[in-house]
Amino acid sequence: MKRILVLIFLNVFIGGCLAAKEYKVSSPDGKISLAVTVGSDIKWSATAGGKEIVSSSKTAMILSTGKVLGENEKLRKATVSHLDEIIRPVVAAKRSEIPDNCNILLITFRSGFSIQFRVYNDGFAYRFETVLEDDITINNEISEIQFPSGTYSWYPVESGFMSHNERTYIYSSVDTIRKEHLASLPALFQVNGTNLLITESDIIDYPGMWLLSGGSGKISATWPKYPDTEKLSRDRDLFVTGTKEYIARTKGTRTFPWRTFVIAEKDVNLIESDLVYKLAEPNKLQDTKWIKPGRVAWDWWNANNIYGVDFRAGINNDTYKYYIDFASKNGIEYIILDEGWYTLGNVLEEAPDINVAELCRYAESKNVGIILWVIWKTFNDQMDQALDQYEKWGVKGIKVDFMQRDDQPVVNFYREATRKTAEHHMLIDFHGAFKPDGIGRTYPNAITREGVKGMEHNKWSKDVNPDHDVTIPFIRMVAGPMDYTPGAMINMDKSNFTPQFTRPESQGTRAHQVALYVIFESPLQMLSDTPSNYMKEQESTDFIVNIPVVWDDIKGLDGKVGDYLLLARRSGKEWFVGALTDWTSRDMELDLSFIPAGNYNMEIFQDGINADQHAGDYKHMNINVRSGEKMKIHLAPGGGYAARISPEK
Repeated sequence: MKRILVLIFLNVFIGGCLAAKEYKVSSPDGKISLAVTVGSDIKWSATAGGKEIVSSSKTAMILSTGKVLGENEKLRKATVSHLDEIIRPVVAAKRSEIPDNCNILLITFRSGFSIQFRVYNDGFAYRFETVLEDDITINNEISEIQFPSGTYSWYPVESGFMSHNERTYIYSSVDTIRKEHLASLPALFQVNGTNLLITESDIIDYPGMWLLSGGSGKISATWPKYPDTEKLSRDRDLFVTGTKEYIARTKGTRTFPWRTFVIAEKDVNLIESDLVYKLAEPNKLQDTKWIKPGRVAWDWWNANNIYGVDFRAGINNDTYKYYIDFASKNGIEYIILDEGWYTLGNVLEEAPDINVAELCRYAESKNVGIILWVIWKTFNDQMDQALDQYEKWGVKGIKVDFMQRDDQPVVNFYREATRKTAEHHMLIDFHGAFKPDGIGRTYPNAITREGVKGMEHNKWSKDVNPDHDVTIPFIRMVAGPMDYTPGAMINMDKSNFTPQFTRPESQGTRAHQVALYVIFESPLQMLSDTPSNYMKEQESTDFIVNIPVVWDDIKGLDGKVGDYLLLARRSGKEWFVGALTDWTSRDMELDLSFIPAGNYNMEIFQDGINADQHAGDYKHMNINVRSGEKMKIHLAPGGGYAARISPEK
């Protein structure tokens, strides 16, 4: 690790008003520059390639006492330092080695308030820091952001703070976004030929950040207030019916979440960013050997539609033993027991035909692990007792669902549930969740997360389609892994698709579904269709289960938000290529210059010649290639392409 500290300004004011001072800090490669002005307010502006892309007219924190931290502050000192180290993730969703290289500007005031800026080659971030004796109550933050004229956005409009954060991204001019339009994060802005994605990292004991339009290119951050009264609907929807005046009560001495801005000149470079992960608190777990990423045979999407068997399929041990046998035969690490395995309202009471301990014993004999789904509110009420019981049964992880909020108490639930599951050597997968904030670095057992409009929507809508699939990698996936749950074996073109709840289909081709396993990051990757369909389509299944779920490297090759994507990932000495298109047929060029010199075998899974008429049509073949070759790829409407490139033996 290498740190260089350079003192650039030190001035102690005895009294009077603070004269405006400007401080500048740039990215290590010099392409991104941040100018921070400290006067009566704190302002900042960012440029990329010499063009201004975003600015803030005021950045501050309002306490319940009326004190505004960041307003009329008296400077103590401002320092610039350099961070240069390598992060080696326990669970490598994108890279096994992450360079953490940035320049840091820390401005400290006499009030006990500081603001830290970090500028990386792929963006910048800032956070508040306080050194105050007592606990503090924070009424609000002020973050007023201004974009230049002509800025466009992929804006995830929300109807309120109660949300699964499963949105369709709406492309529109920032000037046309109305003041009542609330957006969850991440949100993508395209300004002066540059991409700027806004999100946050390291949310601890604090609510999540959202966006509101201010009109005329202005965007303001906003936060859900602390809940005062709540009403539970069924066992899962805990609505806030009244709020306090503040957003958080917390320690007076602490650091706050990073307000994070990912910058990429090319659309495809967004996907390469690790900025959210780099900014998160480092790993807190000493023993991580038990954390095992893997694939999961999932029951809920396919509604347990098993056929060709001599038992009644449903929520019973016979069905789940069938899932276990399928998983074991195909090298799939886990199965999940989703909704129905327990009596709703009590996560300790098994359904009549379920015996989890017996299933865990059977699964262990087959080298398969069991993951249990739970509703968050019921689980939270019984957490300690439930985790003790699940560990005795032999459960390997839990999938927690329906939080739908990110106010301070619910954010704290995420941390407590993650910490306690780690104590019991269990993975945790959050559904009905807000966006990733880097918690997987801090607690690597927090292995994946939903917070994305995933393939479950095909059961009741037409929202999840190839257009959507080539949008979310550039936006939602930049924040972290997403449990989208791919793997449909019944594939339909645009005109023939019909939402079906119990026998669901996907939109787009079979090769499109297979390519999702290369393109979509999730160290716990679901196979959503029924084992019966996978065994019927064994050639597709074999290709899918040989695609890794963690990676050593990534290279964005080509892409345009909402249109198409071509990328490569490395696992050991093998490279995997994935390509997707929207409903437009495309011809793309794959340049193999990214692989080391040598001869390779290339196993290809691509759209069949009739995939535009029958979406399930595909071609599976093997060819020999060399580094530097250029190949033509044809994608049908809604199509895909996947390849495994292995050195010749």
